[in-house]
Amino acid sequence: MGTEPSFTIPSRPQRRYPYSGGVEYEGQTIFRLIPSRSRSNEQLSAALEQTLDAGPYRYGDFYNLPMALFLVRDEGTGDVFRASVRDGRIRLHVLPETGSAGLRRLYDRLVERSDCEYRVECETAE
Repeated sequence: MGTEPSFTIPSRPQRRYPYSGGVEYEGQTIFRLIPSRSRSNEQLSAALEQTLDAGPYRYGDFYNLPMALFLVRDEGTGDVFRASVRDGRIRLHVLPETGSAGLRRLYDRLVERSDCEYRVECETAE
C-alpha cells in the first residue's frame, strides 16, 4: 500500500438560510474515493451501506434519487457529512462542521471491508 491519503479539509462550505426557507450551501469540498478495480455504482453502494451498517454510524437515505445519497453521523467522532455514489466513485461531501477524523474513519473501515484499494481525490469549489 502506498501513502495514506490526507483528509485535511482545505475549505468548508458556508450555510445560508434564505428568506424563502430551507438551507443552501455556498462552496463545497468533496473527497472522491476511487476504487483500484472497476466497480458498478450498485457494488459501491452495497459496500458503503455494509460499512455504515457495521457502525458506529447513524445514517439515512432520505432523498428519493436515482443514486445513493446518505446523511451520515459518526457516533464516535460526532462528525456529520453526506456520502454518495456516482460515476463509479464514493463521494464524501464536507458540511460546515465536518471534521477530518470522521472522514478518515469511514475510509479506513471501507478499505478494511473491501477487496480493493481506493485512491482519494479532493475537490474544492468556492
